[in-house]
Amino acid sequence: MINIDFDALNPLEQQIHSTLQQHSKTVDAIRITQAADLCNCSVSKISKFSKKLGFATYKQYLDFLYDRKLPEPGHSSELQRVGQFIQDFDSSKVDELVKLINANDKLVLLGYGPSFLCAQYFEYRFKTCTNKVTIAVPDDLSATSMTDETTLLLIFTVTGTFKSFDDIYQDTKRKGGDVALIVEEYNPSLITQYDKIFCLTQSTQSGDLEAYEKSRTVFFIFMEEVLRVLMKTASGKRK
Repeated sequence: MINIDFDALNPLEQQIHSTLQQHSKTVDAIRITQAADLCNCSVSKISKFSKKLGFATYKQYLDFLYDRKLPEPGHSSELQRVGQFIQDFDSSKVDELVKLINANDKLVLLGYGPSFLCAQYFEYRFKTCTNKVTIAVPDDLSATSMTDETTLLLIFTVTGTFKSFDDIYQDTKRKGGDVALIVEEYNPSLITQYDKIFCLTQSTQSGDLEAYEKSRTVFFIFMEEVLRVLMKTASGKRK
């Protein structure tokens, strides 16, 4: 169901709609970056405007603007993405990361924004099933002060494009530590930059979403499997 509510818009948002409506009469499509330039605002403002008006994405708003048939209700593309990930789940990646974790005495979990919140959760979970020193950090500077030759630095990122990890990667490797990237979406450019990458899916989320709006669902599914194996191993050692 789509509930379009123009009354919910403030004067600025109404002006955004008016501007885009007028421009749509002369062009066949308006990219979200073009919309932001036309309306003298940010891309995130255009995305939020679309959702406030009642659309799931900016693309859906464009379909309305151009009087194109809106898609029939059904499973979201995100559910399909997660479902495909589960269907293609590769347990060998779990085993590989577990082996890397077991080879180090300290775990430093780095994430920015919502990915840091994920790292904090994993910090708690690691502490319940391992005796390793584990800490989640929100930035490069904090990570640099924590890493040494006994460290595995795990970097959590949705796309790997929000910020470069080159400096912290090189610093940790120089100290003799290990680094691995846990990437939610497929990003082939990372393969040429880093030597240990766990790219969890071969798909991407909607291009209309900002990095902070994207799902981290696959992080949790994959890491919970890693934690399950660690707990099973720990339980076996106690017997």
